[in-house]
Amino acid sequence: MSRNNDPIKLGIVGVGKIVRDQHLPALAKDQAYRLVAAASRHGKVDDIPNFPTIEAMLDAVPELEAVSLCMPPQFRYDAARTALEAKKHVFLEKPPGATVSEVEDLKALAAANGVSLFASWHSRYAPAVEAARAFLGSTQISSAAINWKEDVRRWHPNQDWIWAPGGFGVFDPGINA
Repeated sequence: MSRNNDPIKLGIVGVGKIVRDQHLPALAKDQAYRLVAAASRHGKVDDIPNFPTIEAMLDAVPELEAVSLCMPPQFRYDAARTALEAKKHVFLEKPPGATVSEVEDLKALAAANGVSLFASWHSRYAPAVEAARAFLGSTQISSAAINWKEDVRRWHPNQDWIWAPGGFGVFDPGINA
């Protein structure tokens, strides 16, 4: 909720599979947010204004308080800078940036503009995370192995951005494991 207990006016940028499967249902159940606009090259959200770019959305809907950036990774940094420069709070879908320096730059820009920057990771608040963090913090790890089996074409159908430069492929082992 915003400071006056009204729902935070939110815009989503990048309307794809994860937005439809996860973000929209979660927002529909959460009274702290009101989705008021979306920007996407291809996708649309019913019953709210839709725009082709974040710039068009910010210009047309100045009352937006926050944006959720759910587009492919290679476009996220520029969109985050645009939103932060417009003094909007920003949520970054995983991964938050292509490099640590990108994320540090966004962190500094958010602080300079008095807004928040939040990066998402799977299971960040799952009950076992703190126990795992404590264990790993007191244990020396000598090796690790991940045997990840995921059919990209099944779980990410028609998502050509995955294969594009900067799209990170299916980066799940590093992000979700």
